[in-house]
Amino acid sequence: MLLISCPHCGPRDEIEFRCGGETHVVRPGPAEAVSEDAWADYLFMRQNPRGLHAERWLHAAGCRTWFNLLRDTVTHEIKAVYPMGHARPEVA
Repeated sequence: MLLISCPHCGPRDEIEFRCGGETHVVRPGPAEAVSEDAWADYLFMRQNPRGLHAERWLHAAGCRTWFNLLRDTVTHEIKAVYPMGHARPEVA
């Protein structure tokens, strides 16, 4: 089980959280100028990297706050936790 450090509540078990998938996905626009293929890519196509991946998480059983984290998909090690709206941090 992962131990996720909520930015507001501190370290909690993974069971308190819900993963919202890949973060930093930019919505195409304006809507009337977006092709069906571009819209489909935005809705359905996501990276599935082996290694470092930026994800958004919700502390569902706690403060109900969304935040981002960087997680290694191979080892499940969490490298960084950072607020929504902030740029992805550089980690070694």
